Amino acid sequence: MSDYNRTYITGGTFFFTVVTYLRHPIFEDEAAVNLLKICFHSVMIAHPFNIDAIVIMPDHLHTIWTLPDNEFDYSIRWNKIKGTFSRRYSGDKVIDVTESILKKREKGIWQRRFWEHSIRDQADYNKHCDYIHYNPVKHGLVHSPSDWKHSSFKKFVANGLYNDNWGKIVSEDFIKMDLE
Repeated sequence: MSDYNRTYITGGTFFFTVVTYLRHPIFEDEAAVNLLKICFHSVMIAHPFNIDAIVIMPDHLHTIWTLPDNEFDYSIRWNKIKGTFSRRYSGDKVIDVTESILKKREKGIWQRRFWEHSIRDQADYNKHCDYIHYNPVKHGLVHSPSDWKHSSFKKFVANGLYNDNWGKIVSEDFIKMDLE
């Protein structure tokens, strides 16, 4: 078994990637996205943290959290979010489970681990916010970050951190049409 060494920093800011089991597109379903948001908010009541940026994709999510000054344990928060979601989710996107999943009393909704990165400075923070907000475009789901519903991009635009056209891909057809 692997020995995972996590970096815990009191009051730290962290970038996370959390993936569904076998990248099954659970979050194509609007009800699943809404349930995930409810799970986030319910955990935030007992274990506060700030969601600085987020994007929820069909089969994964990226987010940046800042923990309170006296807190360091983001793992308990992820455990509770994933666990609460798994207990409440009743969608048809759950796939066949293995003996290992059954043995650990899992439901085949989430990958067991998550990826975390400690944000080092403002440049690192900005780079990860850009990554989060551009992710739907990168995956070919939309032509502009502003077109993706489950993202903090519009909040960033409202706060003057991006303009509405940031990250927009202009198709070759649009360019040709514009030149004619």
